[in-house]
Amino acid sequence: MERRAFMALLGGAATWPLTARAQQAAIPIVGFVTGRSTEASARPAAAFRKGLNETGYVEGQNVMVEYHLLDGQYDRVPAVMADFVRRRVAVIATSFTAAALAAKAATTTTPIVFGVVEDPVKLGLVTSLARPGGNVTGINFFVAEVMAKRLGLLHDLVPKAVRIAVLVNPANPPIAEATLREIPEAARGLGLQISVLKASTPREIEAAFATLVRDRADALLCLTRSSSAGASNLRRSRRAMEFRRPIPFARKSKPVG
Repeated sequence: MERRAFMALLGGAATWPLTARAQQAAIPIVGFVTGRSTEASARPAAAFRKGLNETGYVEGQNVMVEYHLLDGQYDRVPAVMADFVRRRVAVIATSFTAAALAAKAATTTTPIVFGVVEDPVKLGLVTSLARPGGNVTGINFFVAEVMAKRLGLLHDLVPKAVRIAVLVNPANPPIAEATLREIPEAARGLGLQISVLKASTPREIEAAFATLVRDRADALLCLTRSSSAGASNLRRSRRAMEFRRPIPFARKSKPVG
């Protein structure tokens, strides 16, 4: 439901800047940026096109959509946003926090539509929820707010697990920062010991799994979306951990992809 709502918002929000800039370009361009891989972005991109169609815009006819599917390569975000601004795209649409922040830093005039996992007011993206102001608008997925609840759910599923490893992606600072802020406090209330493991590449994920096996973690809480390469490595490492020492995570959880 959240993904559909976000894509519907993007499609609807795209109408006003496209109309306003119709005189500046024969076919306006919408810059669409996601941190996912090509495969993982297929359905969101299709939903985005559907949202545009519902508001009278057909890709390739009266609007062009330029897709940047970064597959976890967040270091490319500033350059992508700078290029959008230089070429004066009609709208910048993005579904992750790092890109929304980079877009806001890059322009105060190009309309930006975002989907973020934290409070957009606290992030500095908008002035208020009721009156965003400026050139930025969007929605909050409330991921950060439910991190503590996810830890609580893990505790309910595996009540004997005390040593919990938490995997985060440092290449996505808003998520990493929210994790470091929310999870330790929740862990203290549940009497759990938390070990935060940071990984953003296949090699780092492999090292993180080696660490949690060495430290004999009782369970793993994964709070990051992997790239396609990272997801493959995560599955491979999970099998290795399952072989070395079965733990609740290995038997009960599915790998994040």
